[in-house]
Amino acid sequence: MTEPFGSWKMKDARANFGALVERAISDGPQIVTGNGKKTVIVVSAEEWERRNRRGGDLVDFFANSPLREKGMKIARVSDYPRDIEL
Repeated sequence: MTEPFGSWKMKDARANFGALVERAISDGPQIVTGNGKKTVIVVSAEEWERRNRRGGDLVDFFANSPLREKGMKIARVSDYPRDIEL
């Protein structure tokens, strides 16, 4: 199979719904086509929850970034603050 997902024609998906669900659970998302076009993708509940889960906040995102240890140098402006009259 050249696609990362299984592919089913609509009539085969209807006739073999149990097998479609089992394949979605064991092999991953399954594409159902109608009239030669992708119509729906059947995924397991576990896969759906995993893809829709939000993990952490922005601080966690940056803390876990693979670029964190790459030694990026950010140029900072070395100007002093302006004098203002109050």
